[in-house]
Amino acid sequence: MKRLKLYILVFFVSISIPLAWFVLRTYQSLDQEEMAALRYFADTLFYEMEKELEYIVVKEEGRAVDEYNYYYSPTGNNNVKNTRSPLSDAPDILYILGYIQNNPDGSFHTPMVENLDNTPTDIKDIVSRLKNINNVFNIKRTVSYEREDTREASIPKSVSEKVQKLPEKKSSWFGEKYLDFSRSRKSKDKLGQEEKRVERVTKDQALNISQYKMPTAPSQVMAAKDADEEVTATGNEYSGISDLNSYDKKVDAGKGNDGTNKDNYQTGYVKEEAKSIVLPNKKDYQAELAPMQSVFITDDEVFIFRRVVINKRIYRQGFVLVVSKFMKYLVDSHFKDQPMARFAGLSLKANNRNSMIKDIHSGADNFKPKFILDRIFPHPFSFLQGTLACENVPRSEGRKTLNIMMIVTAFVILLGLYAIYRSASVEVELSERRQTFVSSVTHELKTPLTNIRMYIEMIEQGVARDMEREQEYFRIIGSESSRLSRLINNVLEFSKLEKNQRIFDLQEGDFNEVVKEVKDVMQEKIRQEGFIFKVNKKYTGVFKYDREVMIQVLINLIENSMKFGKGAPVRKITLTVMKERNSMKISLSDTGQGIPAFALQKVFGDFYRVDNSLTRTTGGTGIGLSLVKKFITSTGGSVHASNNNGAGCTITIALPV
Repeated sequence: MKRLKLYILVFFVSISIPLAWFVLRTYQSLDQEEMAALRYFADTLFYEMEKELEYIVVKEEGRAVDEYNYYYSPTGNNNVKNTRSPLSDAPDILYILGYIQNNPDGSFHTPMVENLDNTPTDIKDIVSRLKNINNVFNIKRTVSYEREDTREASIPKSVSEKVQKLPEKKSSWFGEKYLDFSRSRKSKDKLGQEEKRVERVTKDQALNISQYKMPTAPSQVMAAKDADEEVTATGNEYSGISDLNSYDKKVDAGKGNDGTNKDNYQTGYVKEEAKSIVLPNKKDYQAELAPMQSVFITDDEVFIFRRVVINKRIYRQGFVLVVSKFMKYLVDSHFKDQPMARFAGLSLKANNRNSMIKDIHSGADNFKPKFILDRIFPHPFSFLQGTLACENVPRSEGRKTLNIMMIVTAFVILLGLYAIYRSASVEVELSERRQTFVSSVTHELKTPLTNIRMYIEMIEQGVARDMEREQEYFRIIGSESSRLSRLINNVLEFSKLEKNQRIFDLQEGDFNEVVKEVKDVMQEKIRQEGFIFKVNKKYTGVFKYDREVMIQVLINLIENSMKFGKGAPVRKITLTVMKERNSMKISLSDTGQGIPAFALQKVFGDFYRVDNSLTRTTGGTGIGLSLVKKFITSTGGSVHASNNNGAGCTITIALPV
């Protein structure tokens, strides 16, 4: 058994180590799959946000150059006049404060009003804010003018480079085996156009962008056209077609042509001297449009604009974005109502020169996140940074299946090893019982043979001096011969039952015949041992049974009761025969020490003997009760043992009627 236990232990360890490694690797793969799936959907979330930002940029870049003024002529038709810009009703979107055009001289126009000096009351506050924003922008433009051709004035180089150098986290998501997202979702540096572009604009558009008033008298217009002369205009208004070089000289000198201080230019209210504006008399002009840029005006306002160059004059056209409202719009429209918000948290931050000035959070709180994905959006929204964090990554459905299979596999392995151990234990125990049985049978055969031989020698030597003693010796020899015969018969019957060679002869009969023959066979033995044998017969009918089998069964039971009841103060054996429903109950009760509770089912096992002091001092082969059970079950009955309320135990046989 020790060697068997060692083999089972070695087998268990040998199968557990690779199985544990397999389970560990599977869990790691599931972790990677869960993280990769979450990263994919987080990337998708930021990708959808980026698509909307790109839509805004492309939409603004597609506007005509003269849409930012109150009057414009998109078709270039001179007969179309006083047409309102579609941006006149701005802001039509909550997160856009308004649209403005910053002119070369620092002044500004907005499509919201025709005349800044005559602003409607309902939008007066917005126009005033736009005017202040233009003033602040002039200051920022003046300070950083030399650099604004290449990047936004308010976006520091470190942040701009961070957009390009932000490393893409690698993941081992299984989808990457089939699709390469590096091409379809390649990180962008800029949204919309990446380089300057040139487009054709009409003379009307060139005049509209500068708010230049064409002559209204038809005779003047026709005269100019017929003469193919250059169109000229004079005035002291804040003209957008003033010479940019003169503006630069004013900035450098600190004073304007009219002798005002540079601070006046920064406010956007510089009044130029009246002079003649000359435009070549051409049908169209070239306009150079730069990519969109952004600059912080206040902590909550960003001017997103494009640079338009016409005839060497620079205009800046764009809209003022309210950062807090825009961030809330992005979160509400793309994340707030998504299932991801139940377990992940999204933070949007607005940064200005490496300092966070706005922050908005939505979704679950994550104190110890296991997953973090940062995204800085491309220009001109590079001031926006998104962070998605998750503490409880959603579990894969495969994890539940793996857990169930792991439990089932472990249970099957343990159950199999236990079954192997129990089967081996039973075989080893049975082998030990067989060895004990051989020894017991040898001892049981020797005892009656020795007694028979001894009494025969005594008779031969004349020890029995009278007839009465000689008859006593003959009775003992006969009893031992019967005992020897029964022992040999039990062994032979047990062997036949094991090989299924025993043939049963079931016939109807009165059970009194069996009881009478058993009493005749065992009467002398019972008397010698000092027992009382009592029969309670409560049924006198006939039923089918094998007469020889029942005689042998009752003899075995009586001998077993006598063997283990010798030490009892009252030596009594009671046989009861009664009918109960559809079966005959035959019970044999004694007054011995009974059977331990744990052995009530085991006593009918092959070669089983209860290990106690009594069994060690008494003889026996361990096949008596086993033979009883085999006989009864083979004839369709059942047998069980139970302890009495007092001393002794009862063996009950149930035979079908």
